[in-house]
Order: sequence, then structure tokens, then C-alpha cells
Amino acid sequence: MPHLSRRLIVVGAASLVMLHVTAEGIFAQQSKQSHRLLLHIDVEDTFTMNHVLGNAMNAKKYYDSVGEALQVEIVAYGPGITMFRDDKSPVKDRIAEVKKLIPDLALSMCNNAKMMAEKREGHEITPLPGVKVVPAGIVRIVELEEQGWSYVKP
Repeated sequence: MPHLSRRLIVVGAASLVMLHVTAEGIFAQQSKQSHRLLLHIDVEDTFTMNHVLGNAMNAKKYYDSVGEALQVEIVAYGPGITMFRDDKSPVKDRIAEVKKLIPDLALSMCNNAKMMAEKREGHEITPLPGVKVVPAGIVRIVELEEQGWSYVKP
């Protein structure tokens, strides 16, 4: 009988160790946070456009340094769509640099603002490669916020 008691104690202790190791692994996986950052541009201003891109890069570098994931989307509407215009973007090269650091960077251009600019200028506007045209920039912002994205307007 003493052998059985020792055996139960050993098995029980081993089970507790395994449970502890498993719990630590589950906790470590859950503690790795994932962040979603929504940035907004609505002005035709090179300084602000660069500021938005700088915010995206700084956030990405920080979360990379602490081992946490980050998704970033920049939404442009109104005069801010200039940032994503193939013919006029003053930050076209910088966007390409940021996309190297954040390959899955999402860029969204408001179709309402695009159509108004096309009517005003009398020609079609071509977005930069990789820019998604969304029905309305403000609606895109609302949708992302409803999904829990953190909204920042530089």
C-alpha cells in the first residue's frame, strides 16, 4: 500500500507540473497583444502627411520591440486624398518606404472625395498602387472604430 501512495503522490505532482507548464504557455500566448491603429488624414498638407506616416512607423517599431503585433490603416478623405493620388502625392516615396516596414499597411481613399475632385478637375484620378477606394472615408473610420480599432488623427 505505501508504494501505491507514493506512486499517487508522484503522478499527482507530475500532473501539477504539467498543468503549470501548460497554463504558462496559454498565458504567454494570450499576453501577446495585437493592436489595430487607424490614422486619418483630411488635409492637403505635406507636413501632416509625413506626420501620419511617422506615427505609423513609430508605433510599428515600438510594438515590434515588445513582440506585439500591429495592424495599421490610414484613411484619407476630403483634401487629404492628395496623399494617395498617383499624380500629386508629395509623399509617394515615403509611403513606399513605410510599406517596407509595414508590408500589410492598409491605405483607404474616400470615393466621395475622389469623385468630387474628378468633377472639379475634369479628369479621372488614379490612386497609388495598393490604395483601396472605399465608398466614404468617414464611414470607413466609423466601421473600424466599431471593430475596436484605435483612432488617431494627427
